[in-house]
Amino acid sequence: MPLRPRRLPAKLSRVSETVLDVKGLACPLPVLRANRMLRGLEPGARLRVLATDRAAVADFQAFCRETGHALLAFSEDAGTLSFLIRRRGETP
Repeated sequence: MPLRPRRLPAKLSRVSETVLDVKGLACPLPVLRANRMLRGLEPGARLRVLATDRAAVADFQAFCRETGHALLAFSEDAGTLSFLIRRRGETP
């Protein structure tokens, strides 16, 4: 299944975000794909990751803590985990 990031129209959301769907992928792939996607985003940009692997909860918490990205929100709905991550700013 190819990864296809999509940007939500501004009128649907006050803050634009890119969505990465990694449902069905197991650890460590959700975090690795998110890391690759975040590297291509501007500082401060938001990435919403949709995953189904339960290990992703601890993985994304550790990933954000170690990399300096901000884990803004986490939720679960019908077995789908949603993580909202803000890309860290550039380091001087």
